[in-house]
Amino acid sequence: MRDFVQRVVETLSVDDSKDRVSVVQYSRDPAVQFYLNTYTTKGEILDTLRGLRHKGGRPLNTGAALQYLRDNIFTASAGSRRLEGIPQVLILLSGGRSFDSVDAPSSALKQMGVLTFAIGSRGSDSRELQKISHEPSYALSVSEFTDLPSVQQQLQASVEAVVIDVTPETPTPTVDTAKKDVVFLLDGSDGTRTGFPAMRDFVERVVEKLNVGENKDRVSVVQFSREAEVHFYLNTYKTTDDIVDAVRGLRHRGGRPLNTGAALQYVRDNVFTNSSGSRRLQGVPQMLILLTGGRSFDNVDAPASALKQQGVVVIGIGTRTADSRELQKLSYEPSFALSVSEFTDLPSVQEQLSSAMGRVRPTTMTPTVTVVRQPSGRDVVFLLDGSDGTRTGFAAMRDFVQRVVETLSVDDSKDRVSVVQYSRDPAVQFYLNTYTTKGEILDTVRGLRHKGGKPLNTGAALQYLRDNIFTASAGSRRLEGIPQVLILLSGGRSFDSVDAPSSALKQMGVLTFAIGSRGSDSRELQKISHEPSYALSVSEFTDLPSVQQQLQASVEAVVIDVTPETPTPTVDTAKKDVVFLLDGSDGTRTGFPAMRDFVERLVEKLNVENKDRVSVVQFSREAEVHFYLNTYKTTDDIVDAVRGLRHRGGRPLNTGAALQYVRDNVFTNSSGSRRLQGVPQMLILLTGGRSFDNVDAPASALKQQGVVVIGIGTRTADSRELQKLSYEPSFALSVSEFTDLPSVQEQLSSAMGRVRPTTMTPTVTVVRQPSGRDVVFLLDGSDGTRTGFAAMRDFVQRVVETLSVDDSKDRVSVVQYSRDPAVQFYLNTYTTKGEILDTVRGLRHKGGRPLNTGAALQYLRDNIFTASAGSRRLEGIPQVLILLSGGRSFDSVDAPSSALKQMGVLTFAIGSRGSDSRELQKISHEPSYALSVSEFTDLPSVQQQLQASVEAVVIDVTPETPTPTVDTAKKDVVFLLDGSDGTRTGFPAMRDFVERVVEKLNVGENKDRVSVVQFSREAEVHFYLNTYKTTDDIVDAVRGLRHRGGRPLNTGAALQYVRDNVFTNSSGSRRLQGVPQMLILLTGGRSFDNVDAPASALKQQGVVVIGIGTRTADSRELQKLSYEPSFALSVSEFTDLPSVQEQLSSAMGRVRPTTMTPTVTVLVSADIE
Repeated sequence: MRDFVQRVVETLSVDDSKDRVSVVQYSRDPAVQFYLNTYTTKGEILDTLRGLRHKGGRPLNTGAALQYLRDNIFTASAGSRRLEGIPQVLILLSGGRSFDSVDAPSSALKQMGVLTFAIGSRGSDSRELQKISHEPSYALSVSEFTDLPSVQQQLQASVEAVVIDVTPETPTPTVDTAKKDVVFLLDGSDGTRTGFPAMRDFVERVVEKLNVGENKDRVSVVQFSREAEVHFYLNTYKTTDDIVDAVRGLRHRGGRPLNTGAALQYVRDNVFTNSSGSRRLQGVPQMLILLTGGRSFDNVDAPASALKQQGVVVIGIGTRTADSRELQKLSYEPSFALSVSEFTDLPSVQEQLSSAMGRVRPTTMTPTVTVVRQPSGRDVVFLLDGSDGTRTGFAAMRDFVQRVVETLSVDDSKDRVSVVQYSRDPAVQFYLNTYTTKGEILDTVRGLRHKGGKPLNTGAALQYLRDNIFTASAGSRRLEGIPQVLILLSGGRSFDSVDAPSSALKQMGVLTFAIGSRGSDSRELQKISHEPSYALSVSEFTDLPSVQQQLQASVEAVVIDVTPETPTPTVDTAKKDVVFLLDGSDGTRTGFPAMRDFVERLVEKLNVENKDRVSVVQFSREAEVHFYLNTYKTTDDIVDAVRGLRHRGGRPLNTGAALQYVRDNVFTNSSGSRRLQGVPQMLILLTGGRSFDNVDAPASALKQQGVVVIGIGTRTADSRELQKLSYEPSFALSVSEFTDLPSVQEQLSSAMGRVRPTTMTPTVTVVRQPSGRDVVFLLDGSDGTRTGFAAMRDFVQRVVETLSVDDSKDRVSVVQYSRDPAVQFYLNTYTTKGEILDTVRGLRHKGGRPLNTGAALQYLRDNIFTASAGSRRLEGIPQVLILLSGGRSFDSVDAPSSALKQMGVLTFAIGSRGSDSRELQKISHEPSYALSVSEFTDLPSVQQQLQASVEAVVIDVTPETPTPTVDTAKKDVVFLLDGSDGTRTGFPAMRDFVERVVEKLNVGENKDRVSVVQFSREAEVHFYLNTYKTTDDIVDAVRGLRHRGGRPLNTGAALQYVRDNVFTNSSGSRRLQGVPQMLILLTGGRSFDNVDAPASALKQQGVVVIGIGTRTADSRELQKLSYEPSFALSVSEFTDLPSVQEQLSSAMGRVRPTTMTPTVTVLVSADIE
């Protein structure tokens, strides 16, 4: 094969810039050997070809390889001149049948005008080769590849003939000049897996014909199966390129059944909205292009009608497995329903689609002035049990609904009706605003089919009604004071809990009547009903007529009597920053929906639009931010986010760590807190248990910061703990269950109203630097130290006795650890020796295994030796760590020990006979600082020695001299980190190294910019050059990096990836303004793919590559890809990276700004032979 390629290249005209050549090898995945713009001479190409090695691997994915060529090789950035009209030729040599489908990618390449010749051997599939080829006669065959010379003449003649004849595609006229909002709704169910690539290509081609821009066309893509998922909104992307990139990245979701109705409703409620970028209210045409491969499992009538009412023009395109009548029904008009046999045939309807889109004209919005006399009426929702258990009784339920509807006043716009059927999930049959006549409702009810399914989730269905049916967008008139009535027909006991959703519906003022059969649970029905007397019962559903009279009388009586909810007064007029901290541990699973509803109701009382800001954090073992104080700007956005919260689970419940986390990460300037401007800071904690860790220190730290904590606990919480962490004891509120939260809403509002803005007086302090120390004790609290823990505690007390805490010289922190670390108190928690000694006496042994000393040391570095935790390291105060450990660490201590030394922390390690003395020496500042006792009860014997060492070293220590910053000129610096399987142990050291380099840079919008990319088989961007604007934000992001893993190590592909995706204008690169571009590669192995072409492409682009490798990397490869050989640096292990920091700084300092000279090119002759 290699010889054949060489012979073909020999016949081409490369040296006079006519022909260009690229070679790609593939098996399971494609690997680029070189791109069309890598080499400019025939000699270079032939040299590289001679050196090609066989890739190996299986299965043979020809489809994926063809798709890869389309997306990555036949592109301008890879050197293709397709858009200039230069013929594009693909020669495929394949020895087997493809494991994946070649249909869509072959069709896509033909669409692009690529002339494909496929040559196979006797193992190939000749029909497949013909399908791939530009036309069947371009599929050639040999029995063995050694016979390739026999077809070379034929191939060459065909190529030359076709190239003379080919003309570049005539661009299809753009769709329309007027601006449009276009949403693509793609069927991503199990049935469209093979057709999805063709759908994706079709969307891409349609987008390329649009005139995308902020004030022109906007595009959104949504994929659906059982539920809908937005890939991007109408206001996410502003350019064609960004949209095309996003479309190319779409992955098939899978799932079933296909709920087209729910998806249509979803886009109406969530995508064709102002906040998502829709300009419907400005009169811009709204278009929905639906691509579907099947019949909808749910009903499409109501949502399709709702979209039409909203003026959305729906164009439905279905394959032969779709339901053509359904398509016509949901399309704007029948002629807007288009049909193809397979998704690969989509190009055949592109013209029709363009024509349909061109007929849509802007709408002029006339303001409607309506004088309404309030109709007396009701909004009536029927919720029908459609589970497997009601199959025989369903017809009787249907008849009952019809009879009730007959009694309502629908035609004169008084009453509205909706029907929802449910089993495991709810399915809307029609909404309150779907039909306006009794006739339409009765017709639809008669046609209802039993849904089936199990289990019966009544709780989820009730919650669904609250969130999706009793809403203004679904036709509910609750906010206008119209009575809301729910009639539930249920034939069994609910599998999930009905408590929270029933309570939520009552809160909203919905009057629920529950009718059950003999299989139902009468207590459950009473709980759901507005009051117990509204729970009715029949032995079979065929007996429903017997309760109809009773139901009707109750509905009429209650409706006359009902008054809409009086809105609770808003919490307060002054602005506030409010953070909700929610217990998401295993113990709150059933109560979580009630917590969520409570938060939602509180948010609705706040004044978000102008004044208040809200954040939500959930915690169990660790805390997780759902959104920050500056994430959302409107009540609606916050309520949407709250409704989407999912219970995390986990244990134990570390309330202390969570309080510290919100203090350090949420009540901060960068997260939107306005504390420094004097805006009141409030934390509302909802918890269902006692904290596993200590809450004293973090609660005290929050109070010091002026945060007002209101703690709300259930009966399983610890009331004393709640009072301790609340701002004052009266701010600790209590409920028996989370479903009772509404009962404390008034108290909470009152407490919130008592909080007043704080006036920040600037403090002017003249400080003489005290001599002193920050001393941290790290205590092994694992299962192995249970008997020795009391002796450790006494030792800490004795050392603390010798310190000068009361005169603000020394500060103390204690952390206990086993599998994870737990802070007992921080350096800034206590200011007197008495407080510290009291807390130390009360320490309890933690327990747990294994013993992760490495993780604990890393934790101290990131969370204790920091300014926010009270460390004065940056002021030059010595930092001392005293470790007491009774065993060998389960994880590696190398990287974190080295990192602490880098920071200047003086570590003393004291072990017992179960410890590893070499490990202790490695951890210690120097080997003589590792001390040993046979039992912890012998600790007094080393106290004198420890104290002398601490005092000696502290006199001698000087804070780190900051390394000179790298350079004064601005730079764009990209770190490319080897995240393959081979670097797992070394990754923490890489991360620390990046952090140290970043801290020496001068980060800012107009100064230095930083990006981090990790790679193994593929590359993944952690953040771009324009993602973060401050050193702190970048350092935070770097600390959060996780090792990806994977193999093989494709350094070549990663270099190409950063060239195409990171060193670009849209990703924040300022290359075109002449700002130096630097790539720092950290690698621990030899690349599996070829690095020559991408390294050469980066150099051509002016990127300065500095390669740093360990002893397992290939030093020749590093020199080849580095900007110059002296820019290839080497360490034995990643933990030795600090040793090359000086060399790196020196290399970075030698890079100077480039002056971009404009290139003027005069083309004399045509570019086609």
